[in-house]
Amino acid sequence: MTAVPLQSLHACFEGVIPSIIATVDAAGVPNISYLSHVHYVDEEHVALSNQYFSKTAANVRDRGTAALILVDGRSGRQYRLDIAFVSSSREGELFDRMSDHLSAMSARQGMSDIMALRSADLYRVLRCEAVPAVGVNEEAPPAPPDAAARLAAAARLAGALAREADADAMIDLALNSLHRDFGFPHLMVLIPDEGGARLTVIASRGYETPGTGAEVAVGEGVAGTVAATLRPLRLADMSRGRRYAEAARAERPLPRAAIPYPGLGDPLSQMAAPMIGRGELTGVLLAEAAARFAFTRADEDALGLVAGQLGAALALHDLAAEGATAQKPAGTGIRGPCIRIRYFPFDDSIFIGEDYLIRGISGRLLHHFLRLHLDEGRSDFTNRELRVDPRLRLPEVKDNLETRLILLRRRLEEHEAPLRLLRPERGRIRLEIGGTPEIEVVT
Repeated sequence: MTAVPLQSLHACFEGVIPSIIATVDAAGVPNISYLSHVHYVDEEHVALSNQYFSKTAANVRDRGTAALILVDGRSGRQYRLDIAFVSSSREGELFDRMSDHLSAMSARQGMSDIMALRSADLYRVLRCEAVPAVGVNEEAPPAPPDAAARLAAAARLAGALAREADADAMIDLALNSLHRDFGFPHLMVLIPDEGGARLTVIASRGYETPGTGAEVAVGEGVAGTVAATLRPLRLADMSRGRRYAEAARAERPLPRAAIPYPGLGDPLSQMAAPMIGRGELTGVLLAEAAARFAFTRADEDALGLVAGQLGAALALHDLAAEGATAQKPAGTGIRGPCIRIRYFPFDDSIFIGEDYLIRGISGRLLHHFLRLHLDEGRSDFTNRELRVDPRLRLPEVKDNLETRLILLRRRLEEHEAPLRLLRPERGRIRLEIGGTPEIEVVT
């Protein structure tokens, strides 16, 4: 058998094909079990997912060593690792990352309650060798992107985001660059609602429909898991089950809020990273592809770097946007065709005619703008006045006002509504109406 460096086996650590662990008890009786996940730690260590194999754990306690068979999910090549037990952990970054990956994969198979991670067991690799096997794919897989070049490109993009003064432009800059320069085929940015229970799509790239305003539950799907844990997650081959993604797409808070989710029907690769600003979740950046092994560890690191910068930049922009002075210029008068607006205070949802538009804080904001336009003839508003207006009931700690306004503006444009939301300058909002709004409050 031929010795190989452990760091060259990344395709074996994606959880695509279960690994085999062999141990021997004190009496010399062998035991063989399957492992759902072997995690690469560094050039000399791996971590194993300990779920329910008490015999394997007992043998390791007695002997301190084991043998692993790893399988490359792309080629079928096999490798044997002789390993020695180092330590076991039930908390910490390594445990959390392995638990997230296991939970996502097992949930796709309807086994999330059964396959919970008990511990992450760290082993030192004594020897790593290639094992002759039949039926393997001898064709070399395509070379992954250079990791250093990937991170350098992500650093340049993060710098460009830091220099951008407009929040809308930040989101477009990030998605356009990741789609065009990094080759990520499908992307979306999702932001949390005011209760932290759901994520709403605010922008996307690569899909047939943008899906602005579509929702998924926090804790469901890759994006929802990242929102719940605040940790990045990457799945290289999701073909071992379909129900996980289907369940995420089927979730809807209300039957009438039927904005189609823009995600792929059957993605085989997904990764997501949290957007964090001022210590709070401001959104999730998700990438997915129809092909297996579409994203590498370097891609995951690059996405995390960009997501972190985007989250921080949006949070800082939200603070800077408070500087505008409140003014109440008169409107230009109400004229034109009737625009029928229905507002549901129950969930702050807005309908234009019979068509659902938006809900939550964004819906509450639009109703507020329209009400003041009708009552006072106003068309211009400021971030500062919105934050202190008790009628809007914005959260005191993190209102994410800027992203709510972006979501509302993009949703109006996508809906081709007779209403437009403009940003004449930082901290100011202008409502343009192509007719006479008639508001019905439905209780």
